[in-house]
Amino acid sequence: MTWSYARRRDEEPQEAVRQPAGTKSRPARPSDPARPARPAHPAVRALAMLAAFAGTVLFSVVLARLTLEPSAASAALVHSNLQPGRSIEAYLENASTLEAARQLGGNLLLGVPFGVLLPVLLPPARGLLRVAAVTVCLMTLVELIQGALVTGRVFDIDDVILNTTGALLGYLLIGLRLGRAVHPRRRHWWHRRPS
Repeated sequence: MTWSYARRRDEEPQEAVRQPAGTKSRPARPSDPARPARPAHPAVRALAMLAAFAGTVLFSVVLARLTLEPSAASAALVHSNLQPGRSIEAYLENASTLEAARQLGGNLLLGVPFGVLLPVLLPPARGLLRVAAVTVCLMTLVELIQGALVTGRVFDIDDVILNTTGALLGYLLIGLRLGRAVHPRRRHWWHRRPS
């Protein structure tokens, strides 16, 4: 056998798996579990993670300024809320449209960075349920600190719900694609086929 013949034989596609009669064979797509997507270049991944870290630090500063600054003037007006939906209902029924939009929309927007930054910064936190779980834990901690240590601030479960909803929206709109672009997709044990 000559060298050129051997090379040509190696370049030929492998024999396709036999398909049952009446079915069409389809070429492997990048989204197929058998063919994982190519990961981003290590330099691109490092820059993306550095940018996500800087964004997280900046977001943490903004979050602390918005949630942990004392408000002595409102100390007598605010009350803790452990009943889901009570504060949201109160804003929708009793507050002006502008105040309701500011409070409810602000809490939604406050959660969006979690959904965008977590999949890039912490690859194991990718996934809708993981983003929700991390956001719930962090925002519950913030609310507990607010209620226990900050004058004029109280624990409100509706803030946690709105923040988590914002994080899920951020994940579905941006974070999912951004996380997949930076980090390669994980191959779970059920995707691995014996050769």
